[in-house]
Amino acid sequence: MQNLETIVELSHEFGTTDYVKGGGGNTSVKDADTLWVKPSGTTLAGLTTETFVVMNRAKLNELYAIETPAEAAAREELVKNMMAEAVENDAGRPSVEAPLHNVFEATYVVHSHPARVNGLTCAEGGEAVCARLFPDALWVEYIDPGYTLCMEVRERIEQYKRDYSKEPALVVLQNHGIFIAADTADGIRAHYSRVMDTLKAEYNKAEICEDIVISETAESPETEARIKALLGDEAAFVVSSGMFSYAPAPITPDHLVYAKAFPFTDALTVEAIANYKSERGYAPKVVVAGTRVYGIGTSKKNADLALELAQDGAVVQQLTEAFGGINIMTDPQREFIENWEVESYRQKQV
Repeated sequence: MQNLETIVELSHEFGTTDYVKGGGGNTSVKDADTLWVKPSGTTLAGLTTETFVVMNRAKLNELYAIETPAEAAAREELVKNMMAEAVENDAGRPSVEAPLHNVFEATYVVHSHPARVNGLTCAEGGEAVCARLFPDALWVEYIDPGYTLCMEVRERIEQYKRDYSKEPALVVLQNHGIFIAADTADGIRAHYSRVMDTLKAEYNKAEICEDIVISETAESPETEARIKALLGDEAAFVVSSGMFSYAPAPITPDHLVYAKAFPFTDALTVEAIANYKSERGYAPKVVVAGTRVYGIGTSKKNADLALELAQDGAVVQQLTEAFGGINIMTDPQREFIENWEVESYRQKQV
């Protein structure tokens, strides 16, 4: 199927670190009956025609009419099970965004989280700037990912279609990322180019660099050994870089998943680590100590991702200065992600 080969090409094209980190982002292609969507927790760059999850669109459509429990965990469990019933192959668990991909009429959908875009979505003035730069875009204030987001965006898309006699090609999600939809690969590329080029021009105009400054500091084997001693198996692998202006609090779901909400910045003592774990309910993934920033993980990949997402968050925070400064996620928004089984599954896949 040519369309499936095309979405693989698009997945690889928009699966670079300029657009996503780790297992972030998702892509899909559809016909009248079937949706092919990225499996949860996998990378866009690693997708092949065989690895897409095949889903029955008629069964996915049933999700939009169900009565869901008010309690978040029960609701998400019901939706997860219904999504599983729509799967027609054994390629894995579909992306949690599959029902939202299914909402679009367009053949191709590419969802990503570029730092350049999140400089806008995570900014205090993001909505107003989005309206100015992309008047055709559908801006959506922060909504918990998953079924709740899908149903709200579905309603907004229907209203957009009533207002403009077409669906939006660009959906901008606050503190999250973007969805771009088109019937051709060139259409996807054209919309992405417009968004990325427009934002680059804005940052240039504001004289804000898209690269963070990382100080050149010597590695500290003593500090690394101290971190491993204090965190045990949680710090089986430790990577580090020189100091940079890290984000002090959560800004997007992906940053939460791979780097946790808050870096550990206190003295490296047994008591301080215990206090962090007691307050947060988990060990830190990012530690700031001395003149370096450390990524912590149970595998080398986890540690690398923690540091990579911390640096990505620093880039996003820097870029938001062009649009009024950083907009931090609220405690309820953060807690939903931290307690969401879907994100726990996604992290385990990595």
